[in-house]
Amino acid sequence: MIDSYSFGEITISGKRYTSDVIIFEDTIKDDWWRREGHSLDPADLSEVISAKPEVLVVGTGNSGLMKIPPETADFIKSKGIELIAQPTTEACQTYNKLSKSKKVIACLHLTC
Repeated sequence: MIDSYSFGEITISGKRYTSDVIIFEDTIKDDWWRREGHSLDPADLSEVISAKPEVLVVGTGNSGLMKIPPETADFIKSKGIELIAQPTTEACQTYNKLSKSKKVIACLHLTC
């Protein structure tokens, strides 16, 4: 569960992180980097796609500046994965709600 989020930091199950994260069912990747910082590319999601979630929640940053190009959204949907993209505050709430009933992964940009 995500305990809290504020610009540049997130606390997950009591542990604080200060870099972008991917929350998998059983682990957290705390060094998530994208090829192009504020644009999500299919190549940035290889581990996510391999994990076969039902839902991918993408936190697009505090102000929502990270973009998901249409080709990336189409790629995610072509894998049978529902995509929810929201500013990170809302994405954290969505993740907490959905993780109780679905296989969900969250990719969260913590700044911008």
